[in-house]
Amino acid sequence: MSERIPIASDHAGFAMKEQIKAKLTAMGYDVQDLGTSSEASTDYPDYAHPLAEEVSKGEVRRGVLLCGTGLGMSYAANRHAHVRAAVAWNADVARLSRQHNDANVLVLPARCISERDAEDILKVWLDTPFDGGRHERRVEKIELEDESK
Repeated sequence: MSERIPIASDHAGFAMKEQIKAKLTAMGYDVQDLGTSSEASTDYPDYAHPLAEEVSKGEVRRGVLLCGTGLGMSYAANRHAHVRAAVAWNADVARLSRQHNDANVLVLPARCISERDAEDILKVWLDTPFDGGRHERRVEKIELEDESK
């Protein structure tokens, strides 16, 4: 059974999302498109939150978000427990986000990278394992407990 990977974008990331969906499918992944369905103006949180919720609840291991700069999607996604959404603008950043931070949501800045770069970033991100070790304790510290309880 192939891994299910949800993908979502706002209007600025729509065209690149369609390209990345095709790439993921060609790579053998079960792609779940959470929208948007056109280049008509939309609000990025409407797409980031449902994807991040699936990752947060453990329904999927990882997902992919796209918007113009990647920043809005990452802000919204990172509001969810256990989500580590990383904006990656090159393959080195994608690799390090996985190795050091165990990023489970890749955020692509569609207005800032080429289609070729997006595919390279995606492949590196998907293929890179988490290094663990000293990085594991750091990742664990990201999850803050509510001390008011």
